[in-house]
Amino acid sequence: MNVTVFNPAQLQVLDMMSFVDSPEALAELKKAISDYFAKQAQKEIDRLWENGELNEEKVEKFYQLHERTPYK
Repeated sequence: MNVTVFNPAQLQVLDMMSFVDSPEALAELKKAISDYFAKQAQKEIDRLWENGELNEEKVEKFYQLHERTPYK
């Protein structure tokens, strides 16, 4: 049998879940977590832009990118 080992962050979130007592509270928690990761992603994008690793030309290339998973 496989045993799942949680890291400290996972344990903290699991502990906080005991306070979620309604669908509305769960929705609020999901939004807060989603907002946090969106903010982290934006910080990284800003860092890449400031360092020159990301620029308008590279962003334009994303629009032309067609990566698809090959099906067998």
